[in-house]
Amino acid sequence: MTTLTTTSHKSVTAFDRTRGNAWVRFGVRRLGQLIVSVWVLITASFLMIHLIPGDPVRSSLGPTASQSLIAARRHALGLDKPLATQYGQYLKGVFTGDLGTSISSQLPVRQIIGQRLPPTLLLATLAFLVVIVIAIPLGVLMGVVTRGGRARRTELVFSSTSVVFNSMPDFLLGVGLVYIFAVSAGIFPVAGRSGPGSYVLPVLSLSIGPAAALARIMRVEMISVLDTDYVRTARAKRLPALRIYLGHALPNALTATITLGGLLLSALIAGTVLVETVFAWPGLGSTIVASILAKDYPVVQGIVLVYGAGVLLINLIVDIALALLDPRSVIKES
Repeated sequence: MTTLTTTSHKSVTAFDRTRGNAWVRFGVRRLGQLIVSVWVLITASFLMIHLIPGDPVRSSLGPTASQSLIAARRHALGLDKPLATQYGQYLKGVFTGDLGTSISSQLPVRQIIGQRLPPTLLLATLAFLVVIVIAIPLGVLMGVVTRGGRARRTELVFSSTSVVFNSMPDFLLGVGLVYIFAVSAGIFPVAGRSGPGSYVLPVLSLSIGPAAALARIMRVEMISVLDTDYVRTARAKRLPALRIYLGHALPNALTATITLGGLLLSALIAGTVLVETVFAWPGLGSTIVASILAKDYPVVQGIVLVYGAGVLLINLIVDIALALLDPRSVIKES
């Protein structure tokens, strides 16, 4: 008996040590990926202004600008220095928070981003919460109702509707919502950020399509989990249906949903560009469109960095959440 106990204790200790080492390797690997991704993002944003055909300063100042003004502006932006020197200064500026100066407004890019980032973050966060609140309960309900080929008409209506909404572009959906609820009905403001009501249409424009896609994935995952042996065992024990669906099936169906949820949140952040333009929302999306039209490349560079960093951060959070939800995957990868 003592020998068996000692052997069992050694096995558990070895497993714990392996799992701990796996978490360390997981952290090192994810940190390395993040560092490489950040370097690629910064380098790509730096090269953006140099890969544009022609002189970006002349393009932004217009064809009537004098040569002396163009030279002064190029010197102020540091574009008259060697490329390696510019890259080094750009890296230093990024890590110290100095993203340059706007060509059009002469304001620091950091100040412009600081003013425009909160409205975009709030819009994307609200849209993501709406997606989660709608998609997960709807997907679970449809998975339970349509499991085993039941309720074919309900499944057909749900699948058709979700495909239509998922395939509809955000900005086109926004235009339709504006026409119905703002222009025709006059319920919500047409554009701008003027109060709680002004959030409704932009949030719906961003969230309806992703909610439809996530609900479809949630339904498929729920049906798959409900057909597993442990769920059948739970039914055989005559556990309450709500406990089976929410306590046993839902946590195991969330793995793919969390992965897709992270991708959807990244897409929501990118989708704010067009939606903010449609609704004249004072965020980063409308600012980057205006900066591209004005050829204000320092502002474009700074906003691209913010969007890219947001996507990388979301991907990192999703990886950590998946590892915590299913630690076996961490050990398997390592």
